[in-house]
Amino acid sequence: MTNPNPFRYFKTSPEIIRLAVMLYIRFPLSLRNVEDLLHERGVDVSHETVRYWWHRFGPVFAAEIRKRRIAGMRSSRWRWHLDEMFAKINGQTHYLWRAVDHEGEVLESYVTKTRDKKAALKFLKKAMRKHGRAEEIVTDQLRSYGAALKQIGAGARQETGRWLNNRAENSHLPFRRRERAMLRFRRMRSLQKFASVHASVSNHFNHERSLSSRKLFKLNRTAALVEWRQLCSG
Repeated sequence: MTNPNPFRYFKTSPEIIRLAVMLYIRFPLSLRNVEDLLHERGVDVSHETVRYWWHRFGPVFAAEIRKRRIAGMRSSRWRWHLDEMFAKINGQTHYLWRAVDHEGEVLESYVTKTRDKKAALKFLKKAMRKHGRAEEIVTDQLRSYGAALKQIGAGARQETGRWLNNRAENSHLPFRRRERAMLRFRRMRSLQKFASVHASVSNHFNHERSLSSRKLFKLNRTAALVEWRQLCSG
């Protein structure tokens, strides 16, 4: 049984929709920035249309990327880096928990109002349910991690150190730039949705530019773009 075409009721071509969604999620651009960039390419759409497209197709594209990566066994269980970042929602502090593997690929994102043992436990269970158990888990000095890991029987796998978790700290930077362009978030649900979609899109276009030759980087970048243009193409 074939899946229905998600573009079947839209007059705009799937290529333009994919381009608009990629520009908005991947780069630190506002909705009006994307509208102007599309206008320069001869596409006349409103920024509200771009907003609707990302809400409608962002999760769909992200889900297909995750499905393809899991099918290709691209998620690592060797070493995970866990960290939480602060996020303001209507003036109140919330916490975005993120799990990153040793190559900087975001495995899981989870938003909570607290960062206690209960929140850490929910985050760990969610990550392990999708990706299995890691051999090593690097965290900061937050006690909630140690308490949660001990409860699930993984306390011996925890590692902490002054610079050991730089991989997770650096992985926050693209999302921070994106957050500033969006002028922050207004609801937990919006933050959770965008964080999950942004993680999948970032993973798809993450080629470790500094660790590969220019020739190899160009090949990987072209392959990622070709694969993106084929998402939900049937």
